[in-house]
Amino acid sequence: MSVRHALLALLSSGPKYGLQLRNEFEARTGEVWPLNVGQVYTTLQRLERDGLVESDGDDDGPQKGFSITAAGHDELLTWLGAAETTEQPPRDELLIKVLIAVEVPGVEVTDVIQAHRRQLLETMQRYTKAKADASAHDVVFALVVDAELYRMEAAVRWLDSAEVRLRQHRPAPPAVAPSARPIKPRLAPARSRR
Repeated sequence: MSVRHALLALLSSGPKYGLQLRNEFEARTGEVWPLNVGQVYTTLQRLERDGLVESDGDDDGPQKGFSITAAGHDELLTWLGAAETTEQPPRDELLIKVLIAVEVPGVEVTDVIQAHRRQLLETMQRYTKAKADASAHDVVFALVVDAELYRMEAAVRWLDSAEVRLRQHRPAPPAVAPSARPIKPRLAPARSRR
């Protein structure tokens, strides 16, 4: 998530001060991602340094207003129109856990997969209920919940696929040649007691 670009978007409708930007950010994102007001002011200082916003004066108080510049508006439009493309997949904690669990002695990777699948399905049920209980007019909340449900559904589908793939490619235990007989340990001859 780009706080930098979100602040530019909020400033595109007119000048605002830091606390106001934080409150509007949280309202527009369904209050799912809390934003620290200190992060807002730090980001605003960088945006001002980069010529993307300008402040209304030298006052450093909480009511210091900020406005988007023409360069900031161009930056915002470029960001909104750019598709996310990366050469490497984003770092995903669930993927990393499953990949690591494959090689951890004493850990059954299917147990890890089952635990995460169960947790995701329970969370999806809570989100679905919250969406059903929400006002039909709360479009922002519905969009956030839909995005999370689709993300979690994709994760569950990946876990299902990973479990099948791991079962198909699990290394077989070493085979014993048919002619080989099991080796019995040699015991020392018993000593007779006299």
